[in-house]
Amino acid sequence: MANWLTLQQSIFVRIFAMRTTIDLPDPLFREVKTRAVQQGMKLKDLVADYIEAGLRGNGGPAPNVEPRQRSPIPIARGADGTVTPALTNAQLQAILDEEDLAVYHKR
Repeated sequence: MANWLTLQQSIFVRIFAMRTTIDLPDPLFREVKTRAVQQGMKLKDLVADYIEAGLRGNGGPAPNVEPRQRSPIPIARGADGTVTPALTNAQLQAILDEEDLAVYHKR
């Protein structure tokens, strides 16, 4: 299970904070948190430093990193295991319109 990490970054031109949530694999989260403790830094400050270094090109590419495979499109399955066919946007809109008409005619 991955840890959710909330980062806050202050921007000095305007005084406001931006928060974002990132999903990190547990081993990576533990390593970054350990480094933050070892360096006496807050986790958010260390992660911000890493991001800034990466954007400036100070860090090389991670060794032996393969691109992530995209997840397949989710498929709806019935209780009996039958697969619901994929529908186009036009087909979905037609179904919604039919449902709206049915509700309207019941009134």
